[in-house]
Amino acid sequence: MTSFYKKKDRFYVAVDCIIFGFYQGELNLLLLKRTFEPAKGEWSLMGGFLEKEESIDQAAKRVLYELTGLDNVYMDQVGIFGEINRDPGERVLSAAFYALMNIDDYDSELAKIHNAHWVKITELPPLIFDHPEMVNKALDILQRKAATEPIGFKLLPNLFTLTQLQALYEAIYGETLDKRNFRKRVAEMDFIEKTDEIDKSGSRRGAFLYKFNGKAYRKDPKFKL
Repeated sequence: MTSFYKKKDRFYVAVDCIIFGFYQGELNLLLLKRTFEPAKGEWSLMGGFLEKEESIDQAAKRVLYELTGLDNVYMDQVGIFGEINRDPGERVLSAAFYALMNIDDYDSELAKIHNAHWVKITELPPLIFDHPEMVNKALDILQRKAATEPIGFKLLPNLFTLTQLQALYEAIYGETLDKRNFRKRVAEMDFIEKTDEIDKSGSRRGAFLYKFNGKAYRKDPKFKL
C-alpha cells in the first residue's frame, strides 16, 4: 500500500437488499427481525458486509442467496447511502439493491434461520437506520421501470391469469386500473401469450393462463402499461 492510501480514512462497506415479492394481490417485502446488535429486536432489510475478494454486485448476490437460496434473481442497484451517522455501530457506506422474485421459489427454511418474514408493503413496521429511505427509492424505481419494461413478470409464476397480472400492477402503483383498458393494452403485446391451460382455483369456470415470452419481447421490445 502506498503512503497516499495510508493517509486516508477507512470505512466499512455493506450491501442491503430490498426484496420484493407478490402474494395474494399484495406487494410484499422480505424483512428481518434482528437477533443481533445494533438495533436487536427491530426490523431491517437483509444486508451484509463486502468481502475482500468480491465486487459490490457479487456481495449483493451472495447476501440474497444466503437468505433465499436463489441465485438467478432480477437485481438492480438503488444507490449508495453514506450519511455519517447512518449506522450507530461504525461509519458504514451501504450499496442498496432491489430484487424481484416469485415468492413460491424461495427457500422458506433459510428465511426461518435468518428470522425473515414477508410483510405487506402497505403495512411495513418501523425500519432501522435509513432503510425506509432505501425502500422508498427502490419502490420509486420499480414503479418507473415497470411502466416501460416487463420486469413485473419476475414477481409472477411462469403461468398467470390476467386477473393476477392486473392485481400485480395495481399493487405496484397502489391504485385501481380500469379492467377494459388494461386488457386492451395486454392484447396488443404479442409477448404475453395465452395458453390452453385453465386455472380453476378462483371459480368453476376458471380462467385462461398466460405466459411471458421473453424471446418474442426481445424481437419487438415495445412495452407500456
